Amino acid sequence: MHKAGIIIKTPEQIERIAKAGALTGRLFDELKGYVKPGVTTLQIDAFADRFIKKNGGKATFKSVANYHHATCISINNEVVHAIPRKDRVVQRGDIVKVDCGVTLDGYIGDRTMTYMMPGVSDTARRLVEVTRQCLDLGIRQMVVGNHIGDIGAAIQKYAEMNGFSVVKEYVGHGTGIRLHEDPPVPHYGNPGEGERLREGMVIAIEPMINEKGEGCRVLPDGWTVVTTDGGLSAQFEHTIAITAQGPRILTEG
Repeated sequence: MHKAGIIIKTPEQIERIAKAGALTGRLFDELKGYVKPGVTTLQIDAFADRFIKKNGGKATFKSVANYHHATCISINNEVVHAIPRKDRVVQRGDIVKVDCGVTLDGYIGDRTMTYMMPGVSDTARRLVEVTRQCLDLGIRQMVVGNHIGDIGAAIQKYAEMNGFSVVKEYVGHGTGIRLHEDPPVPHYGNPGEGERLREGMVIAIEPMINEKGEGCRVLPDGWTVVTTDGGLSAQFEHTIAITAQGPRILTEG
């Protein structure tokens, strides 16, 4: 443990988080072929839940108070936390964000992917690609001795230079033993500011990048977050271990 409740993981714990992360990665590889026009978000959720159980895991999100699904599935102007529904059908041209945590033997991998449906607009495609690159740039900053501000600064700079906005209300976080651990990790900020990154930290970074303004609001269901201006939003997330050899992505298949 360290100040601010940050849990420094042992090498053995990181390997166990990596096993959960590998199962998470395999799920997302399977979803590539399943998320397509005509499927409902509830069907996608059921597919994910079955896959996790079949492979000996548990759906982490079901342990969140008052949440009853394996995934959050947010489409187009939905930023994050949208509840799977039987009447929400994926359409041509949609961008579909699937967020899922997998618990395996008590350890957690947390990941989000944005899937582009056939017929997406050029703007949507560019937003998704910029968001993917924002995640990659953030990961590159996750080295021992850097600061949390370095991660956010890299993400914010790239998003804004491409004409997009970073969501500031929702941030990355420590993870691995509990779904949400310290420290919070904003996807914006200034280099050299914030907590120093140390070997053994495990962090999920999950930039949410908006087509237009950064503003968001929560719908009456109490979960679904949408852009206030109706613009599109994209998101990617990986769980990363900070090691002496550099950042290690734990949630690839």
